[in-house]
Amino acid sequence: MSERLVVGTILKPQGIRGELKVKPFTDSAEDFKAFKNLYLDGEKRRVLSVRVGDGTVFLGLSGVPDRNAAELLRGKNLELDRDEAPEPEEGRYYIVDLLGSEVVTEEGEVLGILTDIRQAASDIYTLESGGKEILFPAVSGVVTEVDVEHKKLTVNKKRFLEVAVL
Repeated sequence: MSERLVVGTILKPQGIRGELKVKPFTDSAEDFKAFKNLYLDGEKRRVLSVRVGDGTVFLGLSGVPDRNAAELLRGKNLELDRDEAPEPEEGRYYIVDLLGSEVVTEEGEVLGILTDIRQAASDIYTLESGGKEILFPAVSGVVTEVDVEHKKLTVNKKRFLEVAVL
């Protein structure tokens, strides 16, 4: 498992004092209030301030003194040490732990490898199979079992074929 988790991406500078507007990848933007340190390009940065509004986070980090410094960080990911991250609730998983998982049917047929998860109203999973990408929403009845330890996702084939974009 990865030692760090991507918890957000920097959208743009906010104001003139180096504050960053961040799109959170956590269950709640409020989670950022508990973070003491984050990593930016592998470098540990102390969290100086956190404000939350409309599902986004406004973040002050050490080493980002002004708007010019903040501007250079657009599009960069923020990471958190795994041991500082809250444990996911029952039935929930960190995306990084699912990526690379083998996707199989309940009958054992291998469909492909999970390569991406896009967050939306229902997460959209992308799997690669024979050089093709197949997208499917993680809606009720599609994913029947998740085995993080063995990197394996089991899906109901009938339901998968109903919702997959082949």
